Amino acid sequence: MVIGGLQKFSLVDYPGKTCAIIFTRGCNFRCRYCHNPELVIPEQYTLEIPLKVVFDFLETRRGKLDAVEITGGEPTQHADLIGVISQIKDMGFLVKLDSNGSRPEVLKTAIDQKLVDYLAMDVKAPLKDYVKIMGWQVPAEKLQQSISLIMNSGIDYEFRTTIVKSLTSKDDLREIAKTIKGAKRYFLQKFIPAKLVDSSCNNEVSYSDRELQELAQELMRYVVFCGVR
Repeated sequence: MVIGGLQKFSLVDYPGKTCAIIFTRGCNFRCRYCHNPELVIPEQYTLEIPLKVVFDFLETRRGKLDAVEITGGEPTQHADLIGVISQIKDMGFLVKLDSNGSRPEVLKTAIDQKLVDYLAMDVKAPLKDYVKIMGWQVPAEKLQQSISLIMNSGIDYEFRTTIVKSLTSKDDLREIAKTIKGAKRYFLQKFIPAKLVDSSCNNEVSYSDRELQELAQELMRYVVFCGVR
């Protein structure tokens, strides 16, 4: 596994827990609004942290941190992900895994081996419309498989969508909510311009705070909880 970043402490990324965050390098998606281009675009790769450095740090955090979040990039691309998670679990940490849902077989292995305690999946768009976010279409059946696996896993989870107004219509959000109908948690994430995979997206905007709150209320027709970040 290639690690491109390590955040040593967070109070907000794992609900109700303190955690460290491991950022894996490399992603099979190219979401235009992604704010981690240095983890996604090979020409922009900079930092590489040896696994030993990460585990040495975690050793000092035993009994002080509750959990470790593994995000990216896309963690499920890495062949040694399951082994790394297993080592983290053996150290006594809870594990939160973030994924784009493109590799349901990896999620299934992690679930079946009881290696994850919280799963977070980004649902970028209605499953048939990923092309407008990335420029190509992801197999919708794989995304649907991941959604079903997560919802039936018995593990705590959330789904989330980053909202760029020109790319994500209100009807798109309604369709996504129907796709994850019955989900425990769905978060609408406000797009904030930054250093992005596609710099032209810096001219884009999200919906207003009021619009997002109204949408969240409406979408609770389909999901147990819908919040705004």
